[in-house]
Amino acid sequence: MKIAIVGDGRMGRMIASIAASMPDVEIAGFVGPDHSASLEEIPDAELIMDFSYPGNLPMILETAARKQLPVVIGTTGYSEEEQQAILSAADTLPVVWTNNFSTGVTVLARLTRMAAEALGEDFDIEIVETHHRMKEDAPSGTALLLAEKADISGNTPQVYGRSGRMKRQNEIGIHALRGGTVAGEHRVLFYGPLEEIELRHRADSREIFARGALRAAQFAMTAAPGRYTMEDVLFGEK
Repeated sequence: MKIAIVGDGRMGRMIASIAASMPDVEIAGFVGPDHSASLEEIPDAELIMDFSYPGNLPMILETAARKQLPVVIGTTGYSEEEQQAILSAADTLPVVWTNNFSTGVTVLARLTRMAAEALGEDFDIEIVETHHRMKEDAPSGTALLLAEKADISGNTPQVYGRSGRMKRQNEIGIHALRGGTVAGEHRVLFYGPLEEIELRHRADSREIFARGALRAAQFAMTAAPGRYTMEDVLFGEK
C-alpha cells in the first residue's frame, strides 16, 4: 500500500514514522510546503490520506476520482458544501471520513449508544472532555460525537456548561476543560436513581490517531465505494 499524505504537519509526520515499521505500507510522498506541490507529483500513490486543511479538498477529490484511489480524510472544518462534495465522491470511491481515528474512542462511542439505549430516560447524561491548553475549539469534535451517540431520540437539547440559577431539564450536558499538555480525555456519565455509570477514555499520546488512520487506510484499500467511519473499520458493518 503506497500512501500519498496531504499535509506534512505533526500528524502526517507521525503517520510516516509509524508506517516505516510496517512491511506492507510505504509513504509514496507528501503534499505540503516543504514537499510536493500537488498529488500529480506523486504518480505511484495507491491511496490518498488527508490531514491538512479544507482548501485542499478539490485537488484531493479530483485526483481520487480520476485515478480511482481510496481516500482517508481526517481534516476538519469543512463547509456544508464541502461535506456534500465528500459524500458525492463516496458514490464511486471508498472514503473513510471521521474526526477521530482513535480505536478506543470508536469503542467508547459504541458503548455510549448501547448504554443510552439500555438505561433510557431515567438516567441523566453528562459529557466532560479535557484537552491541552492550546486546543482552540470547544467542545471537542469527539465530545459532540459522543453526544450524538447518547441522544437516542435525536432531538435532545445540548447544554454547554452551566451558570446562574438553573434547574436541569431533559438535556445532555457537555463540558470542556483546558489545561497543561493533556492529549485528550473524554468521560460520559450516566446519573440514574440511586446509581451512576461512567465510561471513560484517555489518550496518552496523539500516536493513537496515526495508528487508527493507518488501520483505516488498510480497510479502505479493499472496501467497496461508500462513505465509512471508524465504526465501519472496526466493526465491519457495511
